[in-house]
Amino acid sequence: MAATNLNTVRKIIEKRLNDEFRTGPSIPLVFNNVPFDSSSADKYIQCIISFGASEYLTQQAPNSATTATNLVVGLTTFNIYTAQGLGAGANFAIAKRLRNLYNRITVSDVRFDSPIGPEVLQPTPEGKFQTQVRITFELYEALTP
Repeated sequence: MAATNLNTVRKIIEKRLNDEFRTGPSIPLVFNNVPFDSSSADKYIQCIISFGASEYLTQQAPNSATTATNLVVGLTTFNIYTAQGLGAGANFAIAKRLRNLYNRITVSDVRFDSPIGPEVLQPTPEGKFQTQVRITFELYEALTP
């Protein structure tokens, strides 16, 4: 089990996303706490990374020289925006690329689960058709003395 910090996990997720959507049909990406003007984009992907529950996997006695490990569960939410009134095809094609990118793989000790979605969301921003793909992930957090 490797020690992985939260920013490392964020970088792993964002790098895979950047690598996929900067090549081929390029699609603008929006990340947590980064400004973005959506009025200038016909389509884009918003990526939200959240960390949730954790549980003890091993115990660590006070003042011991042993390492304790937690299992941390997180959620990556991808909001996909495409032009409204043109059907769901373009949006679902982007969703499929996202699903393929993370579906049941392990990258640098981060285990991604099976994706949920694309789910159509209502209401959506004016002029946009929106779906959402969610993927939970797990990582091991080592607590060293």
